[in-house]
Amino acid sequence: MAKGTASADDFPGIKLKVFPIWRGARGAQVWVWGRGVGGLAAKWAVDGADGQQRPGFDCPVWCVLCRGGREWLQDACQRGRGAFRLPADMLSIKLPQLFDIHQVPKVFREDGIISGYRHPRSSALDCILSSFQMTNETVNIWTHFLPTWYFLWRFSILCSTLNFLSESYTWPLLVYMLLICVYPFTSSCAHTFSTMSPEARHICYFFDYGALSLYSLGCAITYGSYVMPDCWVNSWLHQHFVPIAIGNTLFCTSMSCYSRFLELQFPRKSKILRTGAFVFPFLFDNIPLFYRLLLCCGGGCTHTDALSSHCYHLLFAFLTCFLFASHLPERLAPGRFDYFGHSHQLFHICAVVGTHFQMEAVLADMASRRGWLISQASVPSFLGTVGALALGLLLNLCIIGLFSASLLRAPHLSTQSAAAVAAASASARHSSPGVSQQASAELKEE
Repeated sequence: MAKGTASADDFPGIKLKVFPIWRGARGAQVWVWGRGVGGLAAKWAVDGADGQQRPGFDCPVWCVLCRGGREWLQDACQRGRGAFRLPADMLSIKLPQLFDIHQVPKVFREDGIISGYRHPRSSALDCILSSFQMTNETVNIWTHFLPTWYFLWRFSILCSTLNFLSESYTWPLLVYMLLICVYPFTSSCAHTFSTMSPEARHICYFFDYGALSLYSLGCAITYGSYVMPDCWVNSWLHQHFVPIAIGNTLFCTSMSCYSRFLELQFPRKSKILRTGAFVFPFLFDNIPLFYRLLLCCGGGCTHTDALSSHCYHLLFAFLTCFLFASHLPERLAPGRFDYFGHSHQLFHICAVVGTHFQMEAVLADMASRRGWLISQASVPSFLGTVGALALGLLLNLCIIGLFSASLLRAPHLSTQSAAAVAAASASARHSSPGVSQQASAELKEE
């Protein structure tokens, strides 16, 4: 080899395997050794026409391995391939079976939904897997699970720009942001695990109703601090707005949970009770906003971005209530909207969009009225914000615990017996395809 180059003979203690992988197009190429940053280093060089060695980029590529290196490399590749190989039991997981309306107990049935029901005794794993399977609950799960992350993202941005720890003016917003992250996540979990058993279904929705009632409390705390009309600040209603809202949350949770005990025998009465349980706190929370809008209609205020967002929120709130109570469009065409487009999916979407506009309106009012509210109204206290939330949470958990205990002690009040569930499961294995059409016809007649 040329002077200044290295070969395997220069390293008698190390046996090397040198073999070419790619060869360049130019002249002779050799290894040269020189002093680098880290000491003695090897590099490619090309013998030029003038006899000088210059770095070359189209040189042959060589692989230099110690003895046994190829075997070691192959073994490492095999181990790496095995590390990413899924276990056989994971590859054999099957998605849960789906059923029609006549194959599940009455407590699991939904008006106008014919197919796509999950097993009434699903395991927790089956419930989680079903969220990745197209059922009549899949869109319900994801339309509240994904918005949870959106609200968490907005909350994280506010945490980086506002001082929630020491600035008491932001505490009502802190309570509100926590609750708009909690209620869609609770709803998503309720829809996911509601088919583990008839009792589990009711308990899941007990927590869902409790989260919604706490959300109404968060709205009241925020509206009382940022949305209250100027002429009502420091009035009797302003001072007692949050305590009354705590009572409303207890009423909301109690009535909505009780309505589930009437669902089978008196479905219409159950629906009226549940709808009224949520409408009443909503109307109370928005009394300050309704008055501000009336003033604006009479020319007593200036139009702001906050009022525009409030109006959009009220519009979507009305759509949410209408969809929840009417069960449209699936009542008009049973079976056509089992997987996409039924009222509960649209109800979820309208609720989330309405919450988004409400959040924007609250942020706008909080920023635009900050100076005036700090100078004219009392500063929000820890007891009136975080303390009110803690009290409401504790009382709601007590109510949910009482209803859950009553349900487990006397399940016949609201659910079919375990034998009925087993019979429905057995019918799923022996039913004929034509029964689904018969069930659809029966729903149309109703």
